[in-house]
Amino acid sequence: MSPEQHPEQHPEHSTTDHHPEHPEQKEWWEEDGLPWTSKPTKADYWCLAWFGFAGLFGLAMIPLRAWLLGLDPPVQLALTGSRFGAASTGALAAVGEADRWLLYLLIGSLVAIKFDWIYWWAGRLWGRGILDVQAGQSKRAARNIARAERWAVKLGWIGIFLAYIPIPLPIALVVFVLAGMTGMKLWKFMVLNFVAKTAWSLGYLGLGYSIGEPVVFVLEQYAKVANWIAIGLLVVIFWGVARKKRTAA
Repeated sequence: MSPEQHPEQHPEHSTTDHHPEHPEQKEWWEEDGLPWTSKPTKADYWCLAWFGFAGLFGLAMIPLRAWLLGLDPPVQLALTGSRFGAASTGALAAVGEADRWLLYLLIGSLVAIKFDWIYWWAGRLWGRGILDVQAGQSKRAARNIARAERWAVKLGWIGIFLAYIPIPLPIALVVFVLAGMTGMKLWKFMVLNFVAKTAWSLGYLGLGYSIGEPVVFVLEQYAKVANWIAIGLLVVIFWGVARKKRTAA
């Protein structure tokens, strides 16, 4: 047979080269449940670490809150910035026992917003990523995030003043993340947040002032058992941790 009868086999005609293409595997940072949409940088890791620290701090404060409730209300207000601390300080002011209540209230506002910059930073870094992570926990969480986001978008920066409404919606989370996401400067966000927290605390303090002495009596009774309640909460927390470890083993 002549050479012309044997056509040259080119590489593209070879049957050995026709393999199905393998779909590209996801990188670890592309998995569901993570807030970023690109390979994380040092800033992403630091922001996530601060979230973890804030969460651990909150857990550590659970048993301490019962003990703090037994402290002198102005001190409690300064250490936590809590609504209860503001109301009880107002009650003491009504009977002339909280002369420097404004100073304690302002310190409490600073303490209360100490971790809020993390949510602003998350919005700056990841956009809606952290909201998507929260919404992915359950259908109920997704609905609550969506409701809060609709209100936050409509209200703009005024939404910061509504972030402290005591209702079961993640308004603060959404508003703070959107502040970073929309380019609000950090100093402006923190100033507005401080003013909003202080305004709400003044409202609770005024409520306590109007009630007065009955609140003081309740606080005095609670102070007698506050340490025992704190110890009880510690026991419950450690028992829960030990039980989870036994279940996982």
